[in-house]
Amino acid sequence: MDAASHEAWPVRRLAQVSGVSEAHFARSFKDAFGLPPHRYLLTRRIERAAALLRDTGLPVTEVAFRTGWQSLGTFGRTFRDVVGESPGDFRARAQALPHALAWVPACFVSAAQRPALTIAVSEKRRREAAASLCASQPSEAP
Repeated sequence: MDAASHEAWPVRRLAQVSGVSEAHFARSFKDAFGLPPHRYLLTRRIERAAALLRDTGLPVTEVAFRTGWQSLGTFGRTFRDVVGESPGDFRARAQALPHALAWVPACFVSAAQRPALTIAVSEKRRREAAASLCASQPSEAP
């Protein structure tokens, strides 16, 4: 999955390659890596996209397709949810910084900037929407 994170890796394919059932693979993967396979793959795709945005001049659309996204909208929304800013804003900020990391091996930079997806992106969106809804509700006066 790491070497070809741009490819589709449904659990069925992973289990088949591993020679075990889908349920066994999913449980074993989560036990080994601390994340379900889909979230692990999402982390790798976002990590690779961030590196391409930071280190190349490729258009955002090309970055999205090279990292396995089928839709620019889904890529942009997911990138913003995980990283906290749009791909364009991330690129502008990352390229505006001095090249202090130029001497640091890329694997260390990637590991340090790896998104921590402890909850699903959809769950994160639900929590943020609920918090925003609670904040917008007027409180009752006694």
